[in-house]
Amino acid sequence: MRALPASVLAICGLIVSACGNTAYGGAGAGQTAHAHAETRTPSSARDATRAQPSEPAPGTPAPTPFPARPSKPLDGKVVVIDPGHNGGNYRDPGAISRQVNVLTQWKDCDTTGTATNGGYSEAAFTWDVSRRLAKILRARGATVKLTRQDNDSVGPCVTERAAIGNRADADAAISVHADGAASTAHGFHVIMPKKIGGPVDKVVAASRRLGLAVREAFAAGTGLSYSTYLGRAALDFRDDLGGLNLSTVPKIFVECGNMRNATEAAKFTNAKFRQKIAVALANGLHHYLEA
Repeated sequence: MRALPASVLAICGLIVSACGNTAYGGAGAGQTAHAHAETRTPSSARDATRAQPSEPAPGTPAPTPFPARPSKPLDGKVVVIDPGHNGGNYRDPGAISRQVNVLTQWKDCDTTGTATNGGYSEAAFTWDVSRRLAKILRARGATVKLTRQDNDSVGPCVTERAAIGNRADADAAISVHADGAASTAHGFHVIMPKKIGGPVDKVVAASRRLGLAVREAFAAGTGLSYSTYLGRAALDFRDDLGGLNLSTVPKIFVECGNMRNATEAAKFTNAKFRQKIAVALANGLHHYLEA
């Protein structure tokens, strides 16, 4: 497997110096006129003279202007992150079972997702990883949009999740998931779109490049194996997912592993490992966006 080159990203702060100005007061008040004649410069004229800045000595170098903000590696890039499912979906089965057209078939608007045997939900996992991922990408300069803003609501439907990425004209979009397979199955895989004679066709090739970059970074950054139960070399191509079929921007799904596998479930419930997943995903997106 080709290893992703390591990137060292330095974010430099600006050091700003401020120079204070000295305010000059006016002439003293309450002065008594003398009987003899006295020539005196009016106080207003004296103040005006004092307020004039002195000319710099010949040969004095011009002040150094403040430097511009250092550019960040992902400045100008737009990424849409889709945290799979939603924590409130189970409360409204009627809404999430509503049928929507994903072009190749009609499917449920959304689903509740899976969970570990201990009850840690896929929706909570994807929400946490996605927020961590968004923070990393923003620190690298990217503009980031999420398809949902909390883990307590219902939806949105898979059709709307695709539309959010399209409206943002994203340079890349990623849908974060975890699987619920047999307990003996383990490993991660990346899902990429197929050509369907629809809007996704023009970004199938770019989506594949995105998927390969994320696969390499995910394997290197997490140490998780390729899926033992689905796909080939951690790659799976599908034409039944609305989030992919309806996308007009490069997009992939990532199944980060199997929540029903005890070993992987233990990792997913660990905050440090979720941060490791977020960094790996960020590195994959970064590699794709800079290519």
